[in-house]
Amino acid sequence: MAKRLDNKERVAQVRARLLEWYSRHRRDLPWRRTRDPYAIWVSEIMLQQTRVAVVVERYREFMRRFPTVFALASVPEQEVLAQWSGLGYYRRARMLHKAAQAVVAAGKGSMPGTAAELRSLPGVGVYTAAAIASISYDEPIATVDGNVERVLCRVAGWDANGEHTRKLDDLAGRLVDPDRPGDFNQAMMELGATVCLPRSPRCLLCPLAEFCKTRGEHKTAPRARSVNREVGYALCLRPGQSGAGADLDLGEVLLEQRPQTVSLMPGLWELPSLLEVPNGDGRMTVRHAIVNVNYIVRIRDVHEEELAQLAVKGGEQRWVRLDDVEGLALTGLTRKVLSRVNSTSHAIPRTVFPESARNYRASCFSQVSSRKRGRPPRSIHVMPYRHSDLEFSRDEFVRPAAFRAARDTSKCRNCHSRHCSDVHAGAAFGCS
Repeated sequence: MAKRLDNKERVAQVRARLLEWYSRHRRDLPWRRTRDPYAIWVSEIMLQQTRVAVVVERYREFMRRFPTVFALASVPEQEVLAQWSGLGYYRRARMLHKAAQAVVAAGKGSMPGTAAELRSLPGVGVYTAAAIASISYDEPIATVDGNVERVLCRVAGWDANGEHTRKLDDLAGRLVDPDRPGDFNQAMMELGATVCLPRSPRCLLCPLAEFCKTRGEHKTAPRARSVNREVGYALCLRPGQSGAGADLDLGEVLLEQRPQTVSLMPGLWELPSLLEVPNGDGRMTVRHAIVNVNYIVRIRDVHEEELAQLAVKGGEQRWVRLDDVEGLALTGLTRKVLSRVNSTSHAIPRTVFPESARNYRASCFSQVSSRKRGRPPRSIHVMPYRHSDLEFSRDEFVRPAAFRAARDTSKCRNCHSRHCSDVHAGAAFGCS
């Protein structure tokens, strides 16, 4: 039978068990290595409705680019959106930028020191203010996000139907450790993220199991059904304006800026939208999800002179070199498509390797398979490309064993899997 949390002794036991578990099992995340309120603030905004695995590297990049609130406040909004591109929910980035400007203007770059003061900043709500104040300033205030709400509902034996909001806040306030409020709040969030999962909770590993009235899944409101939708976009490319004799022709792509008047992703750059969704004659098909809508996106090659007839008339258009698109505020879908385009023929020196990428890929795998058939291993000529920490030159040769090692330590840049059939030598070719 679960122990009731109706006296100070039980509450103290909960605090001690949870903090001990957290000290042993917490994940090593970059924002947990600092108590800088600005860094905590950035991490909390990024983590809203975004998975930790997605945020970690983007957080590092963002902090390298904007290490202080002064650095963030001093740049144009488009530069902030470009750094945020791919995380989605771009209103968060806009509010973060406006709030940074407000901090610099009002307090000479000094962050507000209490949860109440933090709530006055644009885009900072009750949860975010409590998280920053408790972690950075040791203010004894509880944080209740989705993970914490699930833990508390299960411990108390409540259904997650939205009828217990006030009781949840009261329970969270009673449980928070006044001596270590930041650690306690992070421990509650960590417990919900790694043990008290929405589906198949790991109750045998839970430090609060003896206090829990549910010990398993609890009743929740039904989730909105996902909707499938097909859309089409135009991929309009032209040769790059490279100097004479240049080996690398990256090419240029035509992008279109979404009007500032639209409610979804205003001001971001994307591919021109097609009037009709292509059937089987497209260049590629990409899957992309936004909230509960699963998009099947069909990309078609379109010549510049055909664009006016085939595409929807939108906002401002601009030709951009493929190696410059990273600096633009792109929609997540556009970044995904251009990453795939950039990883294939348009990032390959054609004067060095005139044969097709497909033939090259087949030849690479034939070298490996020949060794399995007992033939003597031969050297493999690796195509030049740029990918994460791996970089080969066109004069470099590797043996099949080294080739397989490169394959095993790299991920496909499209599906992010280590086991994609197209992962080889750093995933120079996208998965099909």
